[in-house]
Amino acid sequence: MTVLKTLLVGVIGHVDHGKTALVRALTGVETDRLKEEQTRGVSIVPGFALLSGEAGEIDLVDLPGHERFVRAMVSGATGMRAVLLAVDANEGIKPQTVEHLEIARLIGVRRGVLALTKADLASPETIQARSAEIAAAAARAGIEAGPVIATSTLSGLGIPALSSALLGLLTESHPGTDDGFPYLPVDRVFTRAGFGTVVTGTLRRGRLAVGDTVEIVPGGRSAVVRGLQIHGRSVEAAEPGRRTAVALRGVGLDEIARGQALSLPDLLVTSRWLDVALTAAASAEAPLPSGLACRLLFGTTEVEARLRLLDRPSLEPGQTAQAQLHLAEDVAVPAREPFVLRLDSPAATVAGGRILDPASRRRRRHDPRVTADLAAIAAGRPAEALTVRLGQAGALGAPLAELARLAGTAPERVRRLLTAAGAREIADRFVGAPAFAAVRTGTLGAMAQFHRERPMDHGASLDQVARLLALPEAVTGSVLRDLVATGEMTQVGTLWRRTDFDPARNETETVRRLEQSFRKAGLNPPDEAEAIGRDIRRRDALNYLIGSGTIIRAVDRVQRRAVLFHREAVASARSRLRDAFPEATDAESGFLAREAGAALGISRKFSIPLLEHLDATGFTRRAGDRRIIIGQGTGQGAGSGAGPAAEPETGDARQKSLPSQSSRLGS
Repeated sequence: MTVLKTLLVGVIGHVDHGKTALVRALTGVETDRLKEEQTRGVSIVPGFALLSGEAGEIDLVDLPGHERFVRAMVSGATGMRAVLLAVDANEGIKPQTVEHLEIARLIGVRRGVLALTKADLASPETIQARSAEIAAAAARAGIEAGPVIATSTLSGLGIPALSSALLGLLTESHPGTDDGFPYLPVDRVFTRAGFGTVVTGTLRRGRLAVGDTVEIVPGGRSAVVRGLQIHGRSVEAAEPGRRTAVALRGVGLDEIARGQALSLPDLLVTSRWLDVALTAAASAEAPLPSGLACRLLFGTTEVEARLRLLDRPSLEPGQTAQAQLHLAEDVAVPAREPFVLRLDSPAATVAGGRILDPASRRRRRHDPRVTADLAAIAAGRPAEALTVRLGQAGALGAPLAELARLAGTAPERVRRLLTAAGAREIADRFVGAPAFAAVRTGTLGAMAQFHRERPMDHGASLDQVARLLALPEAVTGSVLRDLVATGEMTQVGTLWRRTDFDPARNETETVRRLEQSFRKAGLNPPDEAEAIGRDIRRRDALNYLIGSGTIIRAVDRVQRRAVLFHREAVASARSRLRDAFPEATDAESGFLAREAGAALGISRKFSIPLLEHLDATGFTRRAGDRRIIIGQGTGQGAGSGAGPAAEPETGDARQKSLPSQSSRLGS
């Protein structure tokens, strides 16, 4: 299927230089639709018309030329991708001609068509001189254009050639950015019978379709796209770059206004800090100082702002820098959106550029890393912006929604970009490949130190490793699993250890003597404090025996005390209970706790935690006050005490004394 080529072209020039008449001659459309515009013969708001040809369609935006309506002009200009410059053959270049060209340059427009209007009233010599003047002015503004076309809307001179030149722009036109991130600044709101509330605007990016749920920003109210029209034609979907009318269901006429915008839910957030790439107007009379009070114009929004340069006290005319704008009120704007800065007094356009981070914060000035990161974002595409942000986030990563806003791209598309770049998705965030690799290296180093400091421990639990790394457990767990997959770490139950660490080689005579004492004690073992006393070697030995499953920690949850049994004693208890209560298969034939204690010859102090352990490991199950035997039981697993729960309190204190590993991760 052939895709229709389209292009939004702004018609710019000084007041009364014939822009509206030129558009009317090209399209037959009267863009001065307001009664005041028709009475005064001056465009006050942008007007729109369609120029069609075999190559595609041109959306012409007739922009106001009077100095009092430059703000209205900017609202139409920030969406244009090429210009039609109209200059009166007799009057030549005027102040608004220069300002319009400056605005086009500041927002990145680089292509155009040059028209000399009212040429029937000028001599050939004047036309030649004016043509050279116009071409030079366009070149200074960075506009690539063909020869100047002399026109007359009265005689029709040059109109076919002008139409052909405009449609010729389509041959080099690229489709508007469909990044799954629709953004339509609202410039008109009205009602129409059978349609309800209707808004119009230029769909800057993304795609809108009938049935889409949209969010009105700022404000957060939702609505449903009931219908779409492009130049009076009903369509099922609107492509980026088109002048679009949107009929909305679920929102009243008084619930949406010019200055707001349509986007998909949750793609945009409000902010008062914007990071920007800024270029000072070449025509500015003086450098722009940091701290300058100005007005920010983007889309159809206008808001008070204060300029904050990050690496210099002022910005010379024509120079570019990274900066911040601190706004007087919340705005919602996508990354990469063009903007213009103006002064109220004297009224003048002083700068323009593109939004880099639409939800920033106050940044430190004269920080080389800040300016370098912003410069990289300004120079690159969305993928480069993502790389910069993940580099800033390090091992903590960044949420997908935040990355999507920075890239100005739909979350699912950002996910594909990040996955292709090797980033790791962990819970609700992504960690860049370099940061993930650094954490892997740091984890191996931290575990090597852990094993040196605690050679009797069989490994570290997830929360212990997370504390060592000073990272969230989600990130730590992902790294540990990756290390297990590559064979560099081993997981045993709830514990993790380096594969090259063998706890068995650290068995000592102290371990063997302690293990023997618990084996001999059977079901009447010594208290934990009695077993280890104040001997740190015996404490480490006990930790080792618990970690290996040789000693089992059984807990009385009611009395909140633990008893340590040798695993052979537990196995013996299972066998003796099975022999003592062979019919204990249901509630009626089950046994009471005191009956179990009598059969085993132990007091309640030992029988209750032992039975709790047998319940937890699946050998017995409570049925009211009685227990029934339901399985063989293993004596291992749940309730066995492996891991951090099995460590004595002093072991936790020792853990806290280990040095932090964050410095080696660069996090």
